[in-house]
Amino acid sequence: MVNTRFSRFARGVLGYNLAVILWGAYVRATGSGAGCGAHWPLCNGEIIPRAPQVETVVEFTHRVTSGLVLVLAVALVVWAWRAYPPRHTVRFGAATALVFTLTEALVGAGLVLFEMVADNTSIERAFWMMGHLANTFILLAALTLTALWSSQEEPRGLIWNSRLGTPLVLGVVAMIVLGASGAVTALGDTLFPVSSLAEGIRQDFSPTAHFLVRLRIFHPIIAVIVGAYLAGMGWWMRAQLPERAVERLSLALAGLFAAQLVLGVINVLLLAPVWMQLVHLLFADLVWICLVLLGGYVLGQPQPAASPVDHPVHHRVKQASQ
Repeated sequence: MVNTRFSRFARGVLGYNLAVILWGAYVRATGSGAGCGAHWPLCNGEIIPRAPQVETVVEFTHRVTSGLVLVLAVALVVWAWRAYPPRHTVRFGAATALVFTLTEALVGAGLVLFEMVADNTSIERAFWMMGHLANTFILLAALTLTALWSSQEEPRGLIWNSRLGTPLVLGVVAMIVLGASGAVTALGDTLFPVSSLAEGIRQDFSPTAHFLVRLRIFHPIIAVIVGAYLAGMGWWMRAQLPERAVERLSLALAGLFAAQLVLGVINVLLLAPVWMQLVHLLFADLVWICLVLLGGYVLGQPQPAASPVDHPVHHRVKQASQ
């Protein structure tokens, strides 16, 4: 039987995390990351800043909303432990979400304490941004699977199948690479704004331009390649598993990615305004969630009742070896 209240809560936590992620992008796009100075968890040495500037309000709001993410993640784990039996996949998903919520907070703290914010144009900041993106994607994946598993009538687990799993893993890796390149591109757009499309193109191909500017040209190329792969993978998945859920998710994946490509073009033509960067990021997250859901349905198999010595991990290994 589905625990409807928990399932709704899990979906709500996922939606709230999306909103916090978008606000974090707004912090970066507006250069407000140093609004609390190089202080964490305090803001300019205070628990609650007095007479704050606009940048401080933006950054402090992000910290408060991010703190609520941790509270919700803890509540998700406690509820999962109370509502589901040992070794249930919902427990695993909720616990994983909590772990990556903590690492997300640590990455955010590192960005502030090591001053990887505001006008920092170092290569170290680019790597921090890519790591931040990867952690965020994994967190969203854990929350997505928790919501999926809690909405299913019978316990299901991810059973490895190389024929179906390998293309999915390649798609996941490709999306993380694409997201990382997008994070670096967005950083370059923020730190090196242009006044015209022609100026931006000249900067992209200038050998004297900053490396963040020269890297921007690779993002659309990677996007086209990844989009073609995901569309082809979705078509192949529909042929292998003619189920309604797989068909709908594969079509949604292709549609969302096509919309994302169009939004990317518009973002370039409009010279990357903040609001357009947020819309572009939202669709990137939706594409990722759709891919995770597709993987959850393709690799999800009914999970048999486990004996005290038969852990689900052992069961998956045994299934994969047969």
